[in-house]
Amino acid sequence: MLCMGLAACAGAPVQEMSNARQAIKAARDATGPKNSTVGTPASLIEAEALLNRAEDSLQKRAYKQARRDAIAARGKAAEALSSARTADDRNGAS
Repeated sequence: MLCMGLAACAGAPVQEMSNARQAIKAARDATGPKNSTVGTPASLIEAEALLNRAEDSLQKRAYKQARRDAIAARGKAAEALSSARTADDRNGAS
């Protein structure tokens, strides 16, 4: 049983990468046009950098580091999304 648990941990972090990508997309959609870097929250920029780092680690088969970076990217994207929603609320957007 322990081996099966360790095998799951040693594999590619497919779900974590997917979660990070989806969170970044949601945050990007909430913050405005994709080609606009003006006004992009720092947390979204950090999320994208972490995802890029996770993708590099994935290519190198450094799955543990890729998993950590993907989870961190998802967290930063969630911060960016929350900030965007707060800003919308302050500006009276519905």
